[in-house]
Amino acid sequence: MKVTKESKKGLKTNLKVFMSKKEVDEKISIRLEELTKTINLKGFRPGKVPADVLKKQYGKAIYGEVLDKILKESSAQAIQDNKIRVAGQPKIDLKSFGEDKDLEYIIQIDELPEIKVKAIEELKITNYDIKISNQETEKKIKEIAKNQNNFVDKKDNEISQNGDLVIFDYEATVDEKKFEGGSGKNTQVVLGKDLFIKNFDKQLIGVKKNQEKIVEVNLPENFPNKEYSNKKAKFNCKIINVRKPTEVKIDDEFAKSLGAKDLNDLKTVVGKQTKDQYKNTLDSITKREILDQLDKFKGIDIPENLVEQEVAILSQEMKEEEKIKNKKENEEQAKKRIKVGLILNEFGEQNNLKVSDQEVQAEIQKQIKMMPGQEKQVMEYFQKNPSATSQLRGSLYEDKIISLIKEKAKSTKKIITTEEAEKIILGKVKDSKKEESKTQKTSSKEKTIKKKASKVKKVSKK
Repeated sequence: MKVTKESKKGLKTNLKVFMSKKEVDEKISIRLEELTKTINLKGFRPGKVPADVLKKQYGKAIYGEVLDKILKESSAQAIQDNKIRVAGQPKIDLKSFGEDKDLEYIIQIDELPEIKVKAIEELKITNYDIKISNQETEKKIKEIAKNQNNFVDKKDNEISQNGDLVIFDYEATVDEKKFEGGSGKNTQVVLGKDLFIKNFDKQLIGVKKNQEKIVEVNLPENFPNKEYSNKKAKFNCKIINVRKPTEVKIDDEFAKSLGAKDLNDLKTVVGKQTKDQYKNTLDSITKREILDQLDKFKGIDIPENLVEQEVAILSQEMKEEEKIKNKKENEEQAKKRIKVGLILNEFGEQNNLKVSDQEVQAEIQKQIKMMPGQEKQVMEYFQKNPSATSQLRGSLYEDKIISLIKEKAKSTKKIITTEEAEKIILGKVKDSKKEESKTQKTSSKEKTIKKKASKVKKVSKK
C-alpha cells in the first residue's frame, strides 16, 4: 500500500491511497480460504469447497466484502501514519477499483485545529465561598416549620375561618342526580388555598363541627367524567371536624420528624443545604464566565463539517423557512459551541482526564435517588437509552475539565454573605436580559435597514 499527501488547504487534507491488484487479490484469497472451512455447498463435503468454486459463484459479493474491509483498515492506517487528528467522519472517493484492477482512492479529511491551551492558565476567575450565619439558618428552619401545616382541633362550637383545616364527607349531584366520582369521605381542605374545586373553600368559611353545608360550584373543565365538565354541582357536605393552625415548636422532636438526629443536627443540615444552593448557582456563573473567555481565544479554525453537523442539530426541529431565516444565527452559535468544545476537549486530553464507568454508574445512582418512587423507571431509561448514558458521561467529563481549569487559572477566592450572593446572581440575570434585549434590538435595526434598502432599490428602478 502506498499513501501520498495529495493536497492540504487549511483544515482540509486529501490523502491518496494506492493498493495494487496483487495486494487486493491476496486479501481476497485469505477470505476465500476462511470461507472454504465454514460454507456448505451442494455436491461438496462441509469444509471442502474449493476456493475457485466459491470465487466463481460468490466472487462479486466476496470482493465487495473484502473491499469494504480494505477501505476501513487502510484509511485508518493512512490517517494514523500521517498523524492526522480527524474531525468527524472522513469521506472516501473511489478512483479505481474492480476485481481485475488496482485499488486507488482519495481520503478527504477535515482535521482538528491545533489549539494552544496554555492560555487557559491566564484566565481570570472568581471562586465563591458562602458564609451562612446562624440567624439565616434559624430563619430557614422557621420557614420550614411554618409550612408543616400543624393543626389542633377547634372547640365544637367554634366556626371555621381562612387558614383552618376542614374535614368533611360529601355527596354531590348534578341536576339532582348523583354521578360517578361525586362522593368522598374524610376530605381535607385548608381554607383559603382554593386547591379542591375553584370557589369551594370560601363557602366553607363559618362552618363548625357536625354541621351540614350545601356548597354549589361548577365542576372543572378537566373533570374525569367529561359529561359533567363545567356543569353546576351541589355538594352536600357533612363537617366531621374543624382544626386551626398552631405554631410548630422548634425542638429536638421537630428535628427528628424531619429526619435529623436533633435540632443541632437539623441546623447543620439546613445550613449546608442553603450554602450548597447558593454555591451551585455561583459555580454555574463561574463556569459561564470561563466558557465566555474561552470563546474569545483567537486563531482557532473551525472544521466546516463540524459546523454543518452542529447547525443540523440546532435546527432539527425548525421548519424550512425558520432554518433559512435563522441560518446565520445558527452558524454563529454552532461555531461558538464547537470552538469552546474543542478547547475543553484539548485541555482534557492534554491533562489525561477520563471518566470511569464507576463514576458514570455513581451519577446514575445519584439521579435515581433524586426521583423517589420512580427508581425503576429512571434505571430502565438509562439501560434502554445508551445515548443518555453517553450524554451523562460527556457532562461528567466537562465538569472535570472545568474543575481543573479552576485550579490552574488565575483564581481569586471570595467569601461572601448570602445577600452578596443574591446581588451577584441578580446582576447576572439582568445582564443576560440586557444581552437578549440588545440582540432583539439589533435584529429590529437590521430589519429597518433592510426596509430602507428595499425602498432605495425601488426608487432606482424607476
